[in-house]
Amino acid sequence: MNQYRVIQIFKQSATYALGKMLLNQTQDFFETLGEIGIRTSQVIYLTIKALFQRQMKWKLIIDQCSRFAVDSLPITLTIVGMVSVIISMQVAPEMVKQGGEKFVGALMAVVTTRELGAIMSGFAIISMIGSSYASEIATMRVTEQIDALKVLKVNPIEYLFIPRVAAGFVMMPVVVIVASTFGLICSGVAAYLSAHISRLNYISSLWQGLYLKDIFVSLGKSACFGAAIAIISSTCGYLAYGGAKGVGISTTKAVVWSFVAICIIDYIFAAIFFF
Repeated sequence: MNQYRVIQIFKQSATYALGKMLLNQTQDFFETLGEIGIRTSQVIYLTIKALFQRQMKWKLIIDQCSRFAVDSLPITLTIVGMVSVIISMQVAPEMVKQGGEKFVGALMAVVTTRELGAIMSGFAIISMIGSSYASEIATMRVTEQIDALKVLKVNPIEYLFIPRVAAGFVMMPVVVIVASTFGLICSGVAAYLSAHISRLNYISSLWQGLYLKDIFVSLGKSACFGAAIAIISSTCGYLAYGGAKGVGISTTKAVVWSFVAICIIDYIFAAIFFF
């Protein structure tokens, strides 16, 4: 009886609640990671199969490409442009003081091409498109629309995942190219206004800082970003349950996981190509 009483008291303690929460979070982490791995393998297999059998749903892919790139472009350009302006406004005057005004463009080219354009574009895409993917598919899950697709013998992976992942993989590099170019233009304007660096000086320095390796690495990295955002967001939505609350939880999980994923991918590319 005393032992039972001790167990009951322990279960009501904050230590037990914290341990149970950590255990549930750990279990949820590994379950989500496993599901993402399973969906990734399914998407790769079904995509290769559809390409060989010429059964790709090109209309769905084109629709998702338009949504992924065109619809997200205003917010992406705003974020990349503003961050470029902020960095240039702080860096340019300090470099002028040190006699390095001829290297402002080169510095901004390296920063924008290697990291700023891809990372900020990824964050913008996650906030707008990734969360939208997760909430859409989660709503379909909790309202049993995905079950209806299965009854109609439509593979949900082919219908929901492949068009989104393909659009992310193809269009994310395009978004990064446009956003990086816009960011370099904005940083040049900011450098002129804050440190009176001439346009000719900035442009000539800009070309000195652009390297094909940086451009190709950025494009490869951004393609991985787009595919990761699409498949993580779709998977989190696919696993939703519990009505409207479940939709909100899956959307939040998709955003968090996508942020972490692109940081990990970015580190891997940096370790491989720049260390």
